[in-house]
Amino acid sequence: MSDNQKKQLKKQLRNIANSLSTHKKQIMRNIVLILLMAFAFQTFTFGQQRVKTSDGKEVLLYEDGTWKYDNGVPHNKTNTGKIKNLEIPKAKAGEMIISHTGYSLSYNETHEQANWVAYELTKEETNKLFDRTDKFMVDPLVKTGSANDNDYSKSGYDRGHLVPAADMGWSSTTMAESFYYSNMSPQEPGFNRGIWKKLEELVRSWAIENDNIYIVTSPVLTNGLATIGTNKVSIPEYYYKVILDYSEPDIKGIGFIMKNTGSQSPLQNFAVTIDSVERYTGIDFFPLLPNDQKKAIKNTLCLNCWNWNGIKPGIDNNDN
Repeated sequence: MSDNQKKQLKKQLRNIANSLSTHKKQIMRNIVLILLMAFAFQTFTFGQQRVKTSDGKEVLLYEDGTWKYDNGVPHNKTNTGKIKNLEIPKAKAGEMIISHTGYSLSYNETHEQANWVAYELTKEETNKLFDRTDKFMVDPLVKTGSANDNDYSKSGYDRGHLVPAADMGWSSTTMAESFYYSNMSPQEPGFNRGIWKKLEELVRSWAIENDNIYIVTSPVLTNGLATIGTNKVSIPEYYYKVILDYSEPDIKGIGFIMKNTGSQSPLQNFAVTIDSVERYTGIDFFPLLPNDQKKAIKNTLCLNCWNWNGIKPGIDNNDN
């Protein structure tokens, strides 16, 4: 056999070996693919499957028909249904709970302001039908007497709304009741007219986008706070707000804790879980939520689940 023939034979043998190697690799790829498909089917049937929505959000699908955003709260196929008084926190012994037309509150006589104010805000109720009255009044339902004009006069603090007047413009009664002193708290002007107002406007836009939301808000009341007026109205150092969207498909909750001072920081910087607000205030929010949803909603903070660019103009709720 000549040298050329030997070279040609070696080349043919190498080609055959390479062909067999490629064939084996292809067989192995097919086996791996079959195993992966079998595993995926098993996961889909007995566990969960991660898929992406058209807008790029990752969703987990479960075998029992439920689903959730990968960083969100579980969602059920069935309608969540309406829960009466869902916005009302868990009552404590001896609490003075008062119900007005558009909101309810727990009044703290020691601090002469509310422990919490709670209300549902619907998309329809954001439509302004009545202008603000600017008529601040003593709350007739507070039997021990609420704060009054003299307490705030020349104090340097705004009479800061807890339930914004802009959220109560859907009737003349609700607008008038939003000016009760039980709905006021001493706020730094830079806070009331700045970052707090921005948060109120943002939350109002969330009511429009989500059809209805549940809101609880107030100052954080602690011992040893400075006071104003003869009624010794406490000057809070911090305020909180918790929001629940209980409408399908995006069930979600979020909280905020903010210092009573002006700020140029974005609102996202103040966002926390509802559970964090509960631990800070000692208040149990949305106690009527089903147990299987309560923990997930309260312990989850999903900033991407909320629209942070939807601020809508509303009624000016500054103290003039």
